[in-house]
Amino acid sequence: MERTSERAREVDAAMADIRAIEERDGVTRESIAAIRARLLQLAARTDLFTPEDFPPPGEGDARNSCLYRLHEDEQHRFALYANSTSGKRSSPPHNHTTWAVIVGVSGGDELNRFYDRTDDGGVREKGQAVVRAGTGVAFMPDDIHSIHIEAPVLNFHLYGLGLEQLTRREYYKPAEHAWSVFPPHSDIREARPGRS
Repeated sequence: MERTSERAREVDAAMADIRAIEERDGVTRESIAAIRARLLQLAARTDLFTPEDFPPPGEGDARNSCLYRLHEDEQHRFALYANSTSGKRSSPPHNHTTWAVIVGVSGGDELNRFYDRTDDGGVREKGQAVVRAGTGVAFMPDDIHSIHIEAPVLNFHLYGLGLEQLTRREYYKPAEHAWSVFPPHSDIREARPGRS
């Protein structure tokens, strides 16, 4: 119970600092880089964020990853999730429609590929970065990326607005050369103290 309380205090302190960064500096590449730096400090507390505390879905589950909600304010802003993945997982190129930060906590690598839209409505890869413990990436609302995971990971995903509120997130379907809207996320588990 003491560790749960300490985890809640550390999350609250980090999110207060992150809220202050956005209020002071707005949403810019520089401010979300500062948010990433503060979230990396929280992720360094691996004693408070273990795979045992945030296990991935079990064998035989339909999905091999899930999100644990660690923080979200009353306006559904500053939504922090622990993303727990049991193994191989990937996503199509997509945007978030809000600023977003991903940082590594423990486990394997999460390859992020970055894209630009092309004139014909597709995407072109423009770079990559690996997220692992001690590293992270940050995105403006219209930035496009995809995620590629080969081994179990535990990472933080932080959004300016909670996932259930992001009703216009787009993803690219290369086989159809078309964009579509992500359905609402269906596996978010409550991990805030006193909530269920």
